[in-house]
Amino acid sequence: MKNIYVGNFSFATTETELREIFEHYGAVQNINLVHDQYTGKPRGFAFIEMTDDVEGSAAITAINGSQLGGRALVVNEARPKAERAPRSGGQKRARSGFGGSRRY
Repeated sequence: MKNIYVGNFSFATTETELREIFEHYGAVQNINLVHDQYTGKPRGFAFIEMTDDVEGSAAITAINGSQLGGRALVVNEARPKAERAPRSGGQKRARSGFGGSRRY
C-alpha cells in the first residue's frame, strides 16, 4: 500500500475530484481530505492510500506539479506522523493577588 500526500489544492476541491485524478493510475483505497478541527473548513491537503506501491509511485510522478483549479499540486510519499514529545508535567505556580508570596 502506498500512502500519498497531496497539497496546495483549492479549498473547494472535493474528494471525488481527487479520486478521479488518482484512479487513472490505479485503485484508490482511501482518501482523507483534511479539515480544520475547529471550523470544519478544508485545509487544502489530503492523504491518499493506493493499494499498489508501483501504481502509487506512478501517480506521484505523474501528478506532482500538475494543475488543479489553477494551482500546482504538490504530491509526494506521505511521511509517518512524527511523535510529539510529551509536555512537561512540571508544577505550575498559582498566581495569587499582587506578587504572590511577597510579604511587606
